[in-house]
Amino acid sequence: MTTLPRTTGAPLVTARAEHVVARAGVLANPYFRTLADGTMSLADFRASQEQLGFAVTYFARPMAALVSRVEHPADRVGILGNIVEEHGGFRPQEFHHETFRRFLAGIGSEPARLDELTMIPAVHAYNSVLSAVCTLEDPQVGIACMGAIEYAFASVSALTGNAAVNRGWAARADLTHYGLHADIDEQHAEDFLLLLEPHYASPAARRRIDQGLGLGAYALNRLYSDLVDLGGPQAESMS
Repeated sequence: MTTLPRTTGAPLVTARAEHVVARAGVLANPYFRTLADGTMSLADFRASQEQLGFAVTYFARPMAALVSRVEHPADRVGILGNIVEEHGGFRPQEFHHETFRRFLAGIGSEPARLDELTMIPAVHAYNSVLSAVCTLEDPQVGIACMGAIEYAFASVSALTGNAAVNRGWAARADLTHYGLHADIDEQHAEDFLLLLEPHYASPAARRRIDQGLGLGAYALNRLYSDLVDLGGPQAESMS
């Protein structure tokens, strides 16, 4: 599990995020267990990661909607920086869409097939949840939801990348996408959680924040649970 950043400026909300992500069982998800123990095949892994690409490409869009709802300009900076980073610092070859596709190519995905792939309902549902919470709910709920996902994804990236290397499916030098997220997503989480920390003493705000953290952890855990069996007929029918 990701541990608290050494110099976090949001100790209360970060501790709560750690607790909520652990309680949801994100890192104990069957996806990561079967990936590590050898049960998951390369074909299954490839199919699941191809679908995850739809979530990777979409992720910046709910953030863009959310930042437009943050009232104070100074409070927008961290989220804006995250959006820019998702777009490779304005370098098209470093867009996360592109770095993830390079990872997929390294595990055998064919670019032409990716262009024809249809998103499965599970990934569509995940993207829609993020869009709805960032657009329609109280901004604190949306900020907490995205913060929990970023917080968990630092560990998710490390688990996925290490397993791919250990299984012999990828060289560590080819883990540009997952290596990047393992390094930066704790800071991305911090950017969200810092916005919530000053309000956490308020019972009403705490309820909203806890609701958002719980939704983020649940949505990510559910997504990976739904990705476990994508090597079978469902994946073939959606390709």
